Amino acid sequence: MSPEVRLEIRDSRAVVTFDTPGRPVNTLGTTAIHDLELALDTLESHRTLAGALVVSAKAGNFLSGADLDELDLLRAPEEATVWVERGQAALRRLERLAFPTVALVRGAALGGGLELALACTYRVAAEDPVTQLGLPEVQLGLCPALGGTWRLPRRAGFAAGLELLLSGRRLGAREAWAAGLVDEVVPAEVLEAAALRLLAERPRPLRGGGAWRRLAAGNPLGRALILGAARRAVRSKGADRLPAPGAILAAARAGAARGGAAAERVEAREFGALALSEASRSLVALFRAAQAARPARAEGFEVEGWRVGVLGAGLMGSGIAQVAARAGHPVRLFDLSAAALGVALAGAAKSFASARRRRRWTAAEERAARARLAPTLSPRGFGGCRLVIEAIAEDLTAKRELLARIAGDLAPDAILASNTSTLPIADLAAGLPGPERVVGLHFFSPVPKMPLVEIVRHPGTSERTIELARRFVAGLGKTAIVVRDGPGFYTSRILAPYLAEAAWLLAAGHTAPEIDESARALGFPVGPLTLVDEIGLDVAARAAAVLAEAFPDRLPSAEPFARLVAAGHLGRKSGHGFYDYRGPVRRPDLDATRGLGLEAPRRAASAEELSDRLLFAMVAEAVRCLEDGILAGPRDGDLGAVLGLGFPPDLGGPFRWLDRIGAAAALGRLEALAAVTGAPLFQAPESLVALAADGSRFHA
Repeated sequence: MSPEVRLEIRDSRAVVTFDTPGRPVNTLGTTAIHDLELALDTLESHRTLAGALVVSAKAGNFLSGADLDELDLLRAPEEATVWVERGQAALRRLERLAFPTVALVRGAALGGGLELALACTYRVAAEDPVTQLGLPEVQLGLCPALGGTWRLPRRAGFAAGLELLLSGRRLGAREAWAAGLVDEVVPAEVLEAAALRLLAERPRPLRGGGAWRRLAAGNPLGRALILGAARRAVRSKGADRLPAPGAILAAARAGAARGGAAAERVEAREFGALALSEASRSLVALFRAAQAARPARAEGFEVEGWRVGVLGAGLMGSGIAQVAARAGHPVRLFDLSAAALGVALAGAAKSFASARRRRRWTAAEERAARARLAPTLSPRGFGGCRLVIEAIAEDLTAKRELLARIAGDLAPDAILASNTSTLPIADLAAGLPGPERVVGLHFFSPVPKMPLVEIVRHPGTSERTIELARRFVAGLGKTAIVVRDGPGFYTSRILAPYLAEAAWLLAAGHTAPEIDESARALGFPVGPLTLVDEIGLDVAARAAAVLAEAFPDRLPSAEPFARLVAAGHLGRKSGHGFYDYRGPVRRPDLDATRGLGLEAPRRAASAEELSDRLLFAMVAEAVRCLEDGILAGPRDGDLGAVLGLGFPPDLGGPFRWLDRIGAAAALGRLEALAAVTGAPLFQAPESLVALAADGSRFHA
């Protein structure tokens, strides 16, 4: 087999090339580290070289970090520690070569890939959308382990470096330059020329953070203040319940106080334990599921530059128009309200300007994105659109009439999509010309931030329509799951019992903060009652009505929500919902509890029971969706719940979590909840009973 790292000596310079065989990206596994060690043996014997270039043989990828397949094979923390220590030693050798080195970054330099680039003297990045730099290990339940916890803060500044380490945020080339991670950003065509110039001129390597921030990080008091702020930020996001952020903070603290060797000792110790943790295994499985959900390129399914129509300039429609324009699509945005269009354009302009300020875009790219958004008060003029997405209020008749009005102007193969979150797509397609081109595209709010889109197929939707929809969604930078048509599809259907159970707990005497905190303790980003306030009780009431009608034996009537809406409790947008937002401090709105009109037994539940009732209300319904064929498989169910609803990612999703605790244990907890509450929500799904009987799992 060819080596994963090749070394060439060209005149007075060396070229180190990474090229993992048989894979679209380079990874840093045991073989790659061994080959790098051999290359370093040779480089250390050529002390008179003018420099070395570190490059990738893959045009769209520099180095994507650790080999996750090898992590799967680990059976003891010590095995991971050995790999980490070898990698750390190799990068120290690279850093200490007698001549300067330059990493030529085009494509992803993530995790160990960025750590390797940071060990070089200089970094030159290609000005290309595929170029991304970051240490996303925290998103996999891991900590950077090849010196990243001290080299990144050294380059970016201690405070900014901690933020990048703890968020796992990826930076484009210009962002990385502004942060001090790369020394130059140039067009891909002149990447090597820029690197050679750096070797010839040998300027002082660029660093970010500013002199005052470096001074603050250079003394114990300043470091303590920065670390304290970082810990508070972790706590505010609920991530303090996970081990990876604490490990990252410990390593970064050691590096800032005692140097790189101290940081690397902490990295090596912590990485092994983290790699074998349930949280990391679940997060890695989710990452792989998201990768597998991406459509492969195929002839005849190109969607780049499609002209897109969006019907409705409200919160969802404006968000869809914005992300489509960002992705390069000319967008025609329709609404009957000039004021709504004005708000939508202002919001897009603000978002695009932010991208420029953060150096993700140039001023020219910002102007081009704004020019791609064309507002209109007329439902005419959509004939050139290849895709039209309806995003008006949840009213079946209004949606169907608007789609019918537009459909006559479209080409026969243009796609008609609805952003409905609950209404069956088959009902919307009825009577429309070409029902095979009608599909659901359920985005989540806020659209620019939420990573999931639920693609909903009704019985007549063609495979071509589904495949084109998947490619369009992927082009927006989002992950898609394809689900079967039905009331609420998947995500809205499993959200409904979760929210309904929160309302019953409120009526039973538990406070809104108590209920919300029990969900946050599980790992949800916000509690269910806060979530309803953000969504809007009017929106929640409409969705609840559709689902209660579809599942009357299991889901309660939507009447309690409707009563609150009639009393003016719309949530944050009206100033009060389950919480009152009209004062300087948010507080529970006691009128909301009385307004629900529910007569739940007044019984105090333990914190464990509160969490179980919320979690199992959602999880049991997810299993029923799989039984009903709404989901193609448990992988999509896990992705949809985590990316669309904020299900705790370290639990891996409903199905992976059930596999973790075991079907028999889950069945026992459901039976206990059913006995205590008498609620049909907690009746055990048949497939869970079957799994408990034979000891099998949802995921093979």
